[in-house]
Amino acid sequence: MEYQIKGLAISNKDAAIQIKQSDIVFGTTSKSTEILPNPAELFLGAFASCMLKNVERFSSMMKFTYLKATVDVSAIRTEKPLKMDHIAYKLIIYSSDESLNIPLLKKNIEKFGTIYNTVKLSCNIDGAIEQEKDLLNN
Repeated sequence: MEYQIKGLAISNKDAAIQIKQSDIVFGTTSKSTEILPNPAELFLGAFASCMLKNVERFSSMMKFTYLKATVDVSAIRTEKPLKMDHIAYKLIIYSSDESLNIPLLKKNIEKFGTIYNTVKLSCNIDGAIEQEKDLLNN
């Protein structure tokens, strides 16, 4: 499988990447620091997207239903060398399905996630998956 994207940056302005029919604007100037995502945040967004895509993928394979899934991702960057050193996540599956096997889902995400597997080669990843059964209050 191959992937292709395009990117564009204009001097003293912010930049964008084009993926299929989506344009994703990101910050490259000090003016947009608090408004637009930076490249590190886009990287973490790809990590989170991989996890959420795999929840959907494995819901059919593992035969469980869910209302929604949320993931919180945080990271620690080192200065020398500049790199992501540690990523932590908390994935919550909102489901009253008794057949949801959290340990197996975690194992599958960690084994078959393309972005997850790429990142774990260069960075420590720590995380937890929880099931929230009280769907009326969420």
